[in-house]
Amino acid sequence: MRSRIWKHIIPLLGTYSLREIDAAALRMFKAGLLSRVEESTAEVIWIHLTTIFNAAVDDKRLAKSPVTANKSVKRPKPTKRKAKAWSRSTADAVRNGLQERYQLAVDLGLGLGLRQGEAFGLDEDDFDFEAGVVHVKRQLRWDERGRPYFCLPKGKKTRDVPLSPNLGRRARRHFRRFPPVECTLPWRNPEDPTTDLEARQREPITVRLVLSTSQGLRINYKTFNERSWKPALVAAGVIRQIGEKAQTHGGRIRRSPVFQLSRADMFHVLRHTFASVQLEAGESIVSLSTWLGHSSPNITLDHYAHFMPEAGKRGLAAMDSWLVDDQQRKVPEKSLALPYIDPRLLKPQVRTLLGSTATMKVKYKETARGGAGGECDRRVDLVGSDLLLPVFQFYRGLTYL
Repeated sequence: MRSRIWKHIIPLLGTYSLREIDAAALRMFKAGLLSRVEESTAEVIWIHLTTIFNAAVDDKRLAKSPVTANKSVKRPKPTKRKAKAWSRSTADAVRNGLQERYQLAVDLGLGLGLRQGEAFGLDEDDFDFEAGVVHVKRQLRWDERGRPYFCLPKGKKTRDVPLSPNLGRRARRHFRRFPPVECTLPWRNPEDPTTDLEARQREPITVRLVLSTSQGLRINYKTFNERSWKPALVAAGVIRQIGEKAQTHGGRIRRSPVFQLSRADMFHVLRHTFASVQLEAGESIVSLSTWLGHSSPNITLDHYAHFMPEAGKRGLAAMDSWLVDDQQRKVPEKSLALPYIDPRLLKPQVRTLLGSTATMKVKYKETARGGAGGECDRRVDLVGSDLLLPVFQFYRGLTYL
């Protein structure tokens, strides 16, 4: 929040006093914001600004929030985009493009649906191979000043995720090849405590990280993304390198590649792929929501409903079975309607008609509702054995032939 306020809100609105911010100022702020960041980030920054105005109202610095008073200026809203999932071939290609020590990160994202910070913060003891689960209890974060610290996963949702046998074997192999590294960092906040309570809340913890750099350090996500992840995407043909940038450090010029921007193909796509595989396999939304650490299954459904193309078809087939025409009508016990006619009981001259086309004179006795009855003749055409019994079924209420 601090970073967004100082990078975007202060530069665009810092010259205004609170009471000078009107509809025109908000429109200019929104236009300037959308020229700096994407719509999804602009929406979050707008929410921060709204929070500042609400605090000013509570502190009697403003009579009414400018956002509330000027309803003609709407907050930025990102275009609804469907979550993207990778194919198996793409995931394998990106994994093969990474250094061997980082390949487990792809496995953790695909096999457990972990966020990047959760994967980088995993402890060896979080793997319970006997129970077949992984305990997701923390994430590795970096503040705006580049200081690392541990904290609870997003939404403070610790969880247990099932560990597949093959992922367990890959994890064991990785632990032998790259032994976990001890890392001690502040918990919850890297800032120096100002009270005894903050000191207890931020007391450092030691974690044996299963993913680390070649220097035996925790992984900085920015360095990982630029120097490992994006080159692997280029090698897999997912994105392109579009140029180079030069930076001077101590009199030396350092050149680094510039990659095509593709947020949809960053580490989080592995989490989406995990969700797509689970749903296509028929796993329930409730279970998937728990494994992903969502606060509600509604969030999971909103993000990943398009990964369930067969769900509507199954429901359609179930309802269609309810609407099948009833072929087994309830008829009197001695009726000639199916299934009460046994062709073996028919007279020989009737049986000879089976399999042929003929005209047969049917004589029957019909009992009317009023009690009166009588005999009558009717001629019917029989075309093949398949039509014989349906013809008899037409004469419901017959007592004998």
